[in-house]
Amino acid sequence: MPKPIRLNAFEMNCVAHQSPGLWRHPRDRSHEYNRLPYWIELAQTLERGLFDGLFLADVLGIYDVFGGGPEAALRHATQVPVNDPLLLVPAMAQATRHLGFGVTVNLSFEPPYPFARRMSTLDHLTEGRIGWNVVTGYLDSAAKGAGRDRQTAHDDRYAVAEDYMELVYKLWEGSWADDAVVADKAAGLFTRPERVRRVAHEGHFRLDALHLSEPSPQRTPVIYQAGTSPAGRTFAARHAECVFMSGPSKTVVAPRVAAIRELAAGLGRDGAGILMFTLATAIVAPTDAAAADLLAEYRRYADPEGALTLMSGWTGIDFSRLDPDEVVEHVQNEAGRSALENITRADPGRRWTVREVGEHVSIGGIGPIFVGSPTTVADQMESWVEETGIDGFNLAFAVRPETFAAVSDLLVPELQRRGRYKSAYAEGSLRRKLFGRDRVDDSHAAARHRFV
Repeated sequence: MPKPIRLNAFEMNCVAHQSPGLWRHPRDRSHEYNRLPYWIELAQTLERGLFDGLFLADVLGIYDVFGGGPEAALRHATQVPVNDPLLLVPAMAQATRHLGFGVTVNLSFEPPYPFARRMSTLDHLTEGRIGWNVVTGYLDSAAKGAGRDRQTAHDDRYAVAEDYMELVYKLWEGSWADDAVVADKAAGLFTRPERVRRVAHEGHFRLDALHLSEPSPQRTPVIYQAGTSPAGRTFAARHAECVFMSGPSKTVVAPRVAAIRELAAGLGRDGAGILMFTLATAIVAPTDAAAADLLAEYRRYADPEGALTLMSGWTGIDFSRLDPDEVVEHVQNEAGRSALENITRADPGRRWTVREVGEHVSIGGIGPIFVGSPTTVADQMESWVEETGIDGFNLAFAVRPETFAAVSDLLVPELQRRGRYKSAYAEGSLRRKLFGRDRVDDSHAAARHRFV
């Protein structure tokens, strides 16, 4: 039986996410990002297409590396204005039954105690359909917004993250027993005090407290991780149940998949059981010619300067200072490292100029673009799955929401015809849909903190 292909929608509570400039397209509805009806309709469209989840990116801070200030980001709406992703989830959960929600939260600026309660609350309200994309940040502007001079060094951020994860696992898994809540009206007893215990933690973070929420359906949300630097891979091998990566070619993505699976196996986990998603954009139309015309139409609205504003933030390099025909060279800094390696180290067969980076990233970010009829795009997706070892795709949009509607209505039926895509959702929580269980497995780092 062929390996199933999984799909998440890659979105963000902002105007221009991965395709700067496309907000100007006459059919695009990105200006509705701050209205609930848009998000409710999107969630229903994705559920119609049996998407596993809506993966919501987020960033704290402004992309102010390009040109040395925020002007370019503001002018092009490059991930600013940007609103909180978590506040969208309850409304979308109410309007759907199965769709999962992966929310990005930067642990560098979230105190773990209230954050743990916020995620438990979302797990309750979604009936177990919440996941957390763990990030440590990459913008100095975010650190300054939190009262710091600059962000913590790259690898040091992951060291802090390890302590953070241990603490929230203790709260989610170890503070309340499964049978703590009895809600016995006759006895006047809601919670058995002896089945709730304080969490004591001493490390980078200190805590001595009870978790404030009773056990939620999954307890620990499904853990996503997006970062494939050496430190990021080690973190993913220990904590991630799903990994999100990006790369422009199969030769970039395949070794990253293999490295994380191998590292996880070395930690006693089932590396093959970690779901790997890579960034891609699918431009699907009834025929190849119609899809090519659609892409050409989209490119008329693409914004290379907005794209370079994104890349400057991701890599810490001010692309405004480089000649458009200059080849991009590798620079070691404290920003995100995988984005820069995508165009300097990961694919030895290609050297990217600044102009090429701007053109490529202007539609769909650093990932590939699949263009064609449902048959053609399904062929491309199958080849990526077979040749890289990924399990599926985080699909970015070009035009909102028509990119996702075309995938749901045109591509998904073709994948189903090939036996590569589910015909119905499984029942239960997001983790049960993905892995057949509600709780983290016994080999996961959170499991050792369970209340016993």
